[in-house]
Parts: sequence; structure tokens; C-alpha cells
Amino acid sequence: MMNVSSNPWSEVMGNAPVEELPSHGYVITKTVTGSETPADYTFVFTRDEVYVPIAVRQPKGNGPFPVITMGWAEGREGMRKIEALTDSLAGMQDRMIERGYVVVTVNYRNEIPHLYQKRRGPAHNLPDNVSGDRRTLKSQPTLDHEDLIAVVKYLKTLPYVDQEAIGTMGVSHSGEMILKAAEEYDFAARVCIEPAAHEFLQVNTGARAPRKNTEIQYNDIEVVRKNADQEKAMQRIERIHTPILIFGREKDHLQGIFKLTYEWMRQAGKDVSWENFDHPVHGYVFVFRQPDGSYKPDPIQQETFEIAMAYFDKHLKSSRQP
Repeated sequence: MMNVSSNPWSEVMGNAPVEELPSHGYVITKTVTGSETPADYTFVFTRDEVYVPIAVRQPKGNGPFPVITMGWAEGREGMRKIEALTDSLAGMQDRMIERGYVVVTVNYRNEIPHLYQKRRGPAHNLPDNVSGDRRTLKSQPTLDHEDLIAVVKYLKTLPYVDQEAIGTMGVSHSGEMILKAAEEYDFAARVCIEPAAHEFLQVNTGARAPRKNTEIQYNDIEVVRKNADQEKAMQRIERIHTPILIFGREKDHLQGIFKLTYEWMRQAGKDVSWENFDHPVHGYVFVFRQPDGSYKPDPIQQETFEIAMAYFDKHLKSSRQP
């Protein structure tokens, strides 16, 4: 056991117990406000030998349990974001845990703009021809979606996880990250909530992109179609082999991107589903605590929660039930 006072997490995590794990650093177990299910906060070792933070919450028992990862928007703020998301999503996550799921809050490095569009396949390690074989070199920078792949690979090492039943859900940029990751790595099921798939569809976001003030305006699917590279997008889509559910939002300024992602995946013959709602809140499928700490989803949020969970039940549970 490591002394918490010597741990750089202590400012964030307080006096929580710390368990040393040789392959992945440390696990800090901490209670979650208003919940009986604690969270295990840890770091996951990535391909380029740095760590990304996650929080793991599991049902009682030995499992193996199916898993759902949850990501929100872009990577930033490290473990602080993980702790804040875990706390604010606790009510929603508790209901997922009650249904028998391990729930994992994920974070990752920030995006390198446009580099994904220039890559030639996944990154890989190279022998050291510079310093006499003392290092492992990298073929290209690791991108944020590769951190999600690293997290899933880590989760498969946990004894209480069903290795064949790992799904992922994400909002906005996290939704696009799921698409990018799925091009390179198979998941059992994916739920993309308003996926901001600019790069995945190779949509023009430059000076000539339609804007209102500084905000890109791609609500109209036909405007997106004219500004996207279908050939490159379809090449990426063809490499996806796992089912996906996409949630749109009717008045969102990127609704056309959400719709076109679904349309082109369907055109490619992929296992893709579409749900669309008119809701005032971006990322409405994720239900955050109310200011008073309560869990009070509105009627649309209640409906979308059941839709998403039924989708995960179908792909992560049904085929494995005796």
C-alpha cells in the first residue's frame, strides 16, 4: 500500500485507500456522493507508454459482467474530469449498475486537429535504429481514440469483466471518437450521441464552412453532403464491423452530420440504428444530477435511457443468457 500523502492524486482524491497494481499504476477506491457503489479510480497504460484516467464502478458479485464505457466531449482536465463526471452521472450510472453492468467513466488526451485525416492506418511501434536498441520508437503520434482502445483492452484484463461484452457510449466528440476507434477495433456495441463526426466524414471545417458567428452550421444534411468527402468516409465506414446506435438532436447545429453518418453507414450495409429527438440540451441522453443532487430525468431522457439500455441488453446480454 502506498501512503496517500505521497501520491499526486491526493489533492483530488482526498484520503481514499490506494492499491498498487504493477501493470497499471494505482487504484484509488472512493465513495460516490449519494450512492452505495464506490468508484475505482485508476490510470490505463496506453500504446505510447503514458497513462489515461478512468473510473470503474461494478455491481456486487464476481461476474463476469458486461461493461459500458461513458465519455463526454473532448479529452481535458485529466482525473479531475473523471471525478466530476462520475459524481454528476452517479444517478444514471447507478441504474446501469442495477441492471448488471460495470460502468466505466473514460477520459483521454486532447485531439490533434486534422491529424486523423492525414494518418495511414493505426500507429505501431518501431525498433530503435537511433540509440542502439535502447528504446521503442513510434510510427506516428497516438491520437485520442487510441486511448479508448487502450481502455477497452485494459478492461478485458479485469477478472469480473465479460471480455466479449464491452460496449461504449459517448457524446459529441466522444461519439466521433467511438467511430474512429471502431474503424480499428471491434466493440460489442456502440452508442454515439450527437457524434461530431467532422473528421470521420472528412467534412470541411475551414474558412469556407458555413458559420453563424464562430459556430459551424451543419444542421442541413444536404449542406454537409456537399462539404464531406464520401469516398474517404466510406473507406472508414467499411472497416467497421460492430453494431452502432446513433442519437440525433433535431435543432442541433450539427444535426446534418449526425444524419449523414447514419445514412452512409446504412448505405454501406452496416448494422446501424437511428433515434432522433427534439431536446434543448446537448448530450441529453446523459442524465446529470440536478442542482439539489437528485436524479430527475425528463420524459425524453427517461425514454432515451430505456432505448440505449435495451440496445446494450440486446448486444451485451441476450446472446449470453442461458
